Amino acid sequence: MTRRHGYGLLAAMITLVVAVSAAIYVGATLDDGNRHSRSVSQARDDSGNGDSPASTGAWVGSWSASPVEGEPGTEIQGLAGRSLRNVVHTAAGGTSARVTLSNLYGEQPLTIDHASIAVAAAENSAAADAATMRRLTFGGSPSVTVAPGRQIVSDAVRITVPRDSDVLVTTYADLPSGPVTYHPRARQISYSALGDRTEDPHATAYTERTEAWRYVTALDVLSKQANGTIVALGDSLTAGSTSTVGANRRWPDVLADRLHAAAEAGADVPRYSVVNQGIGGNRVLRPGGKGTPAPNASGLTRFGRDALGRTNVKAVVIDLGVNDILRARDPRTLKASAIVAGLRELVAEAHGRGLTVVGATLMPFGGFHGYSAPTEALRQAVNAEIRGGRVFDAYADFDKALRDPYDPWRFRAEYDSGDHLHPSDAGYARMAAVFDLADLKGVAPARL
Repeated sequence: MTRRHGYGLLAAMITLVVAVSAAIYVGATLDDGNRHSRSVSQARDDSGNGDSPASTGAWVGSWSASPVEGEPGTEIQGLAGRSLRNVVHTAAGGTSARVTLSNLYGEQPLTIDHASIAVAAAENSAAADAATMRRLTFGGSPSVTVAPGRQIVSDAVRITVPRDSDVLVTTYADLPSGPVTYHPRARQISYSALGDRTEDPHATAYTERTEAWRYVTALDVLSKQANGTIVALGDSLTAGSTSTVGANRRWPDVLADRLHAAAEAGADVPRYSVVNQGIGGNRVLRPGGKGTPAPNASGLTRFGRDALGRTNVKAVVIDLGVNDILRARDPRTLKASAIVAGLRELVAEAHGRGLTVVGATLMPFGGFHGYSAPTEALRQAVNAEIRGGRVFDAYADFDKALRDPYDPWRFRAEYDSGDHLHPSDAGYARMAAVFDLADLKGVAPARL
């Protein structure tokens, strides 16, 4: 990874001083996909259910997933009458937790009658450790109604959440409320059951399986292990498409493990969690569909919500641009400068919040059905700007790390999942290994 130079003597002497505080949500907050939307908030120290959180530590993101669109087939009835048990994997442990639920793509009010959180009894299981089962409340009430286009954040509840573990977030809605806001192709199996089984610790009733997260978009924890959050914003290469389901081998998962291990060993690295805001097919410049809000919102549109709006964010890693090239109507008329300008706009927004932005070069896709001489030329042109230090504060050279040195527009065989676009598990691990962890530390350099 290479750090950008040339900010000038004066700029090198100035550091932005940024208030370090967790943005702790309460009540319903706007989540309409607008790039300038912000989380509201003041800490709530009492969950209203007798499990008030401990007061020490920092609130950080332990897991997150971007809302992508409304789930097909749920437009009228939603998933009324079902308990939806989402399995999410933690990047940081803590002593208290809170959950964000989204009705961003709903066209009706979403009434959650009951919701719960528990540590899973085993990996990739719908069974809960019964001793950890907690009812979630919202402003002290076990039920809440979320308007279309909005989100809600639960009260904090005291629960010991281990790092690198599965957590079960279960919701039950009795009334129709569609479409269901969801994140498909999650590389994680979640479950559902008929009836209100939100506080049932057993897996027996949870016979329906899906590779998607429904309604839940974030899990925050009050942590002593981490004091900030890194947001990984990207496309399917960040979301972990083709990685082993249920194994948590996406590159942000591996990066989180690297950071934790280095900190535990006493290295001078940031004590940050890593949350994944990757969406398959995502682009910098254009959304993936029509509508308000648009499905698969562009990086420019969702940056405020999915990156700047995360809890206690300290740094952002951006890996976007491949889909702008591959999904262009005519790559011969697309300018690499347009993609680069979009990336620079994201960096400028992050710098406005005093955040470091680390980028990534665009990896090869020779052999994929969208590959051509014009698409390769675009990729090379974008990478030249990144390597020249004209886009990000620092960058991870994913391209160099994964390409075949004898056939550089393709992956090395061991890093190719087989489709010539997405990496294998070994490829994702290699991506995480490229980062210089020190580059993720600190605030953005000042520009005068």
